[in-house]
Amino acid sequence: MGVQVSVFQFNAFQENTYVVSNEQGEALIFDPGCYSKEEEQILSDFLEENELNVLAVLYTHAHIDHILGAAFVHRTFNAPAYLHPLDHSTWTSVASYAHVYGFEGYQIQDLPSHPLSDHQALNIGAFRIKVRHTPGHAPGHVIFYFEEDQFIINGDVLFKGSFGRVDLPGGDLETLKSSIYNILFQYPEETIVYCGHGPETNIGQEKRTNYIHQF
Repeated sequence: MGVQVSVFQFNAFQENTYVVSNEQGEALIFDPGCYSKEEEQILSDFLEENELNVLAVLYTHAHIDHILGAAFVHRTFNAPAYLHPLDHSTWTSVASYAHVYGFEGYQIQDLPSHPLSDHQALNIGAFRIKVRHTPGHAPGHVIFYFEEDQFIINGDVLFKGSFGRVDLPGGDLETLKSSIYNILFQYPEETIVYCGHGPETNIGQEKRTNYIHQF
């Protein structure tokens, strides 16, 4: 099965929103961060032009930059949404501080109704995904592992040369280090890591060079 990973950089945080699609025209949206009308149009045009059917919307975690487009994608595609329950409070708190970051137009969306859990196997259309709970940046943070295609949608746990911040509510450095060393660094070194911000990387490179080793 040929799987394509498309990335869109959205909102003032330069958050990476991902669309994973296959040859059957099935698509999954990860962390929709589209905020402006222009960004919403970019995402919807891509899906329409490629004749993709959105089967689900999945969230690595619920910080504001990763859910700014939640109401839009729900309204537009009406697809099932997935989030780990430990990030429900992260999700619901966004409405109280969105204006602080200049997002006065933030649209509140109901909590995703489909829970995620550690070691969960997701079978959505032809996609086969393994979920791991990776807290430290956010309490309910998860990563999505596509074993057959050897890549991870990793959110804000690991970045190229760096790692997710731990100074937000529910963040903890030791917990994040455990997620990185005991989960992410256990995957094959050639596994591609698609990050919530910045460029992609791979497990081998981060095991050798990541800044986390200095802590």
